[in-house]
Amino acid sequence: MSDTDARRILVPVGDSDSLRDTVSYVVDSATETAPAPVEIHLVLAARTQAVSPDAPTELGTAREQLERVALWVEEETAEGTVVAREDREADAAGESEADADGEAPAGAADAPGWLTVVTDTVGTDRYLFSPGDYADALLEYAAAAGIDRIVVDPEYKPGGTASMLQPMSVELARGDVPVETAPVDRPTEGAVLARAASLSKYLSVFVVSYLFYMSLSAWKPLDFFTGFVTASIVSLVLAPVVANRSAPLGVTLRRLARLLVYAPYLVKEIAVANLQVAYVVLHPDMPIDPEVVQLRAAVWGDGAVTTLANSITLTPGTLTVNVSERSFDIHSLTADSRADLFDGGLERAVRFVFYGRAAARIPTPRERGDAGEGRDG
Repeated sequence: MSDTDARRILVPVGDSDSLRDTVSYVVDSATETAPAPVEIHLVLAARTQAVSPDAPTELGTAREQLERVALWVEEETAEGTVVAREDREADAAGESEADADGEAPAGAADAPGWLTVVTDTVGTDRYLFSPGDYADALLEYAAAAGIDRIVVDPEYKPGGTASMLQPMSVELARGDVPVETAPVDRPTEGAVLARAASLSKYLSVFVVSYLFYMSLSAWKPLDFFTGFVTASIVSLVLAPVVANRSAPLGVTLRRLARLLVYAPYLVKEIAVANLQVAYVVLHPDMPIDPEVVQLRAAVWGDGAVTTLANSITLTPGTLTVNVSERSFDIHSLTADSRADLFDGGLERAVRFVFYGRAAARIPTPRERGDAGEGRDG
C-alpha cells in the first residue's frame, strides 16, 4: 500500500456501548472505495500522563483496549463484510454472491490487503482537562497523520463517563478535517445512566451528601429524615456525572492517609497568608501589587488539579481564575503571594497527596521555568 495514496480515517476510541457499531460502520464505509487503500486510525486520548506513577498500568489498559477494537476490525473483515458496494447492492437485490463456477465475486476481499489498522495513544505528554483539550490532541494527531476524515462515536465521552454539554464532533469541527458522527443506534437513557453510575458510586455520593447535611443540622429527628431525602436526591442526580474514574482501593486509601497530612499543612498556609493579607490591608500605604500570573503546574488528573486550584483559592492573596491543561491563571494580591506560589509549596504538597513522596521531589515552578509573566490585575 502506498502511504501517499491511502485514504485515512480517524476513529477516537473510548468507553462506549456503541463503539462496536461505529467500528462496523467505518469498516463498511471503507469498503465503498475497495480495493483502494484505506487506513483506519484507532486513537485513544490518554487519561494519564507518562510521568504519572500509575502510567504503566493505565497505559497498558489503554493498549489492551486499542488491541480489542483493532480485533473488531479484523473480525468484520474475516466475516466477509468487506466487499465492494456493488456486491452489497447485488446481495440486497437477491442476486447470487458467486459466479457460476462457485468462485467469489470480483469485489469480495478475502484478505483485505488494502485495509490497514493503525492504533495509537495521544495526550500522554500533557494534562487533558476539558473536551477542548481532548479535541486539540486528536486534531494534532490528525494533522500529523494526514487524516482525511474523522468518524466520532455518538457516545464518545473523552476522559470517562461524565456527560458532555455538546457532542465531541462539535469540538473536533474546529479543525480542517471533515467530521462525521457515526449513524448508529444509541443506548437508551436508562442504559446510559445504569452504565455511568454503579451502585457503589450511588452509595458513595449518598453517604458523603448525608454526612455533610447532618454536619450542618441540629441532629433533631426531622433532620435525619430530611437528610435522607436530600442525600437520595443528590445521589440520583449527581452519581452519573461525578467520579468518572475510580482509583483502585489501595491507591484511594493511601491518598486519604496522605490527605490527613496535607490538611493541617493547608490550614497553616491559610493562616500565614491571612496574616500577610491583614498586614497589607492595615498598613497605612496599603502596599498591594495585584497581578494575574500564569503557572504551569506539575500535576495531572482531575482530583489533583481541582485540589490545587481550590487550595490556591482558599489561600488569601491568591485566586485561581482559569485552568487549561496544566496552565493555571492566578490572580495574586502581592509580590510575596506570587513568590510563595512560584516556590511551589502547595503544588509539592498536592503531588505528595496524589502521587506519593517521590513525586514531591520534582523541582519547583521557578526552577522548572514554569512561572509565567504576570499582567496587572
